[in-house]
Amino acid sequence: MTSTLHTITDLAGPAGRLEALLNTGSHDAKYSVLLCHPHPLGGGTMHNKVVYHAMKAFQSLGLPILRFNFRGTGLSEGSHDHGRGEQDDVHAALDWLDHNLHLPILFAGFSFGSYVGLRVVCSDARVKGAVALALPVHAAGRDYAYEFLAQCVIPKLFISGTRDQFGPRDKVEAAVAAAHPLAELVWIDDADHFFAGKLVEVQEAIRAWVQTRFLC
Repeated sequence: MTSTLHTITDLAGPAGRLEALLNTGSHDAKYSVLLCHPHPLGGGTMHNKVVYHAMKAFQSLGLPILRFNFRGTGLSEGSHDHGRGEQDDVHAALDWLDHNLHLPILFAGFSFGSYVGLRVVCSDARVKGAVALALPVHAAGRDYAYEFLAQCVIPKLFISGTRDQFGPRDKVEAAVAAAHPLAELVWIDDADHFFAGKLVEVQEAIRAWVQTRFLC
């Protein structure tokens, strides 16, 4: 699948310019993809290994993918806002995709990126489906609540590892069970929060779900 990488210079949110990259897709792509990275205070950026492998999974299906750094991360302007202002960054990225590619959007996020992104995309009609990688429940002293998923009507795929230290199996299963239907949960056996040694399985789960749900 031929794809090129472009540096995006005109993506800006309320805190200023956001560093971003676009992997182009096929000329006849049916969807675009927004991909969000893990917690910046833990070193998370759009170049994170899990984010990169998720990008490759979508790219293999011919879809264009936008990755960006949240405010205060990398070359993005502004400062970290503990998941509040970062939701505005997601809004800005969705607006950029809509304005420039004119395609319905799929969302994917890893850890903190899944939490922040889901809070935005579940109420945005332009987004048709969401993938949450390693949904966090408690990490580095921070708790994450998902009561909003009960009203999230878009198809949702949750991919977690059975040894995820920040998303215990019973807590993740409870969050998914309380979500609005059209929620699927895939467990990657013996995988930790970062899917070490298991990223091929993550890619396979993403591809199978997108192909079944959106590209048939």
